[in-house]
Amino acid sequence: MKIKSIESYILSDKLTESFYFSQWEYSERRICIVKVTSDTGHVGWGEGYGPASIIKAGIEHLVPFVIGQNPLETETIWSLMYRRTLDFSRSGVLVSSMSAIDVALWDLKGKILEQPVHLLLGGKKRNHIIPYATGMYFTKGEKLCESLSAEAKQYADLGFKAMKMKVGLGIEEDIEHVKIVRAAIGDDINLMIDSNHAYNLREAIQLAKAVEKYNIYWFEEPISPEYYGQYAELRSKTSIPIAAGECEYLRYGFQNLLQSKSVDIIQPDICATGGLTEAKRIGVLASVYGVELVPHTWGTGIAIAAAIHFISNLDFIPGRLKAPNSFIEYDRTENNLREELTTSDMNPVNGIIEISDKPGLGFELNEEALLKYSEKALSLNGV
Repeated sequence: MKIKSIESYILSDKLTESFYFSQWEYSERRICIVKVTSDTGHVGWGEGYGPASIIKAGIEHLVPFVIGQNPLETETIWSLMYRRTLDFSRSGVLVSSMSAIDVALWDLKGKILEQPVHLLLGGKKRNHIIPYATGMYFTKGEKLCESLSAEAKQYADLGFKAMKMKVGLGIEEDIEHVKIVRAAIGDDINLMIDSNHAYNLREAIQLAKAVEKYNIYWFEEPISPEYYGQYAELRSKTSIPIAAGECEYLRYGFQNLLQSKSVDIIQPDICATGGLTEAKRIGVLASVYGVELVPHTWGTGIAIAAAIHFISNLDFIPGRLKAPNSFIEYDRTENNLREELTTSDMNPVNGIIEISDKPGLGFELNEEALLKYSEKALSLNGV
């Protein structure tokens, strides 16, 4: 059995309304996905997180080394890709290219063997996962407080048991927004905040102390990811758990994060940090340090499905009679690529996602949507 072809696609769609976070504006959804086909006719799909055109170039760099390999040998292929990029990309976007191919290979392997990916990873250790709604970004206009409150209520009405909002506009504004959202959703829903590394240490400490009374479940990326020591100091000065890791790559990056005792929760993005093969290793590393793992997830249904299968296989840390909740990020911002590209029965119902036992990653890909958004990407590029 051999890999016959690897095809990558850039998909794009303009948003009807831009939204913002602490760093810049989102006005377009653009992503790179990859299709891996075996000589048996089976197909697997993967996705890379990051700048789509650069990820596509990285995939094209890796194609000659992966074509002809046995698609069932995911670790062997991963090691080959890693060696071919090690000298110039121990982190960064080429790792995202590797990740896209690796995720596709796991989907392909599951379809060839007619087994779900969670079984191939070692087994399903939980039957459902708690999705947390990611939203409450910033928009233009004078009624941001009202819109944040209304959006939070909407997620609560949909049955979400947890949600994450953006901070990073400024400490006083952030405090007011957190206060408003907590009032809108009540005390029984978990609330996370994410500043996308907008603050320095002094500011992060000030904000954390000010919002502790609103029962924040975690404070995500409070500080720029370079400053491990500052993360550790912040963690020692607040009762709010600290989460980070979407900017880390491979088990080696997470070793640095964990050794420095910087965080309570690590957040590898499976489509950026090395795919499912490497995420499995990072999960083992997290268990060695006794640190929780909740993947960062952003993109299409491919990324969501990969995260669901991965989380379903994670060990409980610690083990106990009544297992703790396992969370998955569930982006709710406008994204036609996510809504139209794939269909799956792994959707939130009454605040939980039941895990599919269908072969591979358990979704169906809509070829019409693939063509539609590939053509949009070309037109937006002026081709």
